[in-house]
Amino acid sequence: MGPVTALLLVGMRRLGFGLLPLWLCWATPANAVVDAAEYNAFWLWSGVKTQPVLGQAKTLYILQGQISRSRRHPGRGVELIAQGLPVSRLPQEQVWVVYRAHTLAWTEPVYRQLLDQVQRWQATGSAVVGIQIDFDSSTHDLERYGHFLRDLRQRLPAQYRLSITGLMDWSSNADPQAIGQLKGVVDEVVVQTYQGRRSISNYTAYLPRLDRMGLPYKVGLIQGGDWQEPQALRDSPWFRGYVVFLQNP
Repeated sequence: MGPVTALLLVGMRRLGFGLLPLWLCWATPANAVVDAAEYNAFWLWSGVKTQPVLGQAKTLYILQGQISRSRRHPGRGVELIAQGLPVSRLPQEQVWVVYRAHTLAWTEPVYRQLLDQVQRWQATGSAVVGIQIDFDSSTHDLERYGHFLRDLRQRLPAQYRLSITGLMDWSSNADPQAIGQLKGVVDEVVVQTYQGRRSISNYTAYLPRLDRMGLPYKVGLIQGGDWQEPQALRDSPWFRGYVVFLQNP
């Protein structure tokens, strides 16, 4: 019991009130709103306006394109559509170049276009540390995703790290062997606690199991969403911090 609570109880006794029920004194606090100003790593997606918090950013994950089957030109198969910031010099300590993938059936021109784009960012003097693949692989398809990532890792120049986004249920429902094949291939998994533009309501049910992956991970939050940090994260040897997905008001 804190000093403020004790003073309130003493005052109520003097006014003739009985003791408050204990459940009122130790009520569970409501989830806090994710305030981007409290963090220093952000996803910057296409169409999101510049915000003051970017001035404090140490790490940026910048969307640079989406890879999907061509709807406008079906004969071309899979294509990379450039998106996001134009190639320019960024002052942050770490810059990750992000690609949103809707298919894993990449063609050789897609790989070349991606690597050329990453090298152009590097040539500006930006501190490009690697690329991130944002692909919503279901748990039952993780083995195929692992094969894709191993091939991509071999194509990347050695100086670049490989990051992926991940779903929370990987830690609960995925085949341990499928998760295991990501070790030594990806450098981090950023686990998303949101869907669309809102926090997933039962995220607390999944977080204690994230260590089961045996992979370095960060936790992805949505700006303005709900969040209450469990102590288990701070105690985890695999936890590497947070990334906040910025969105327009």
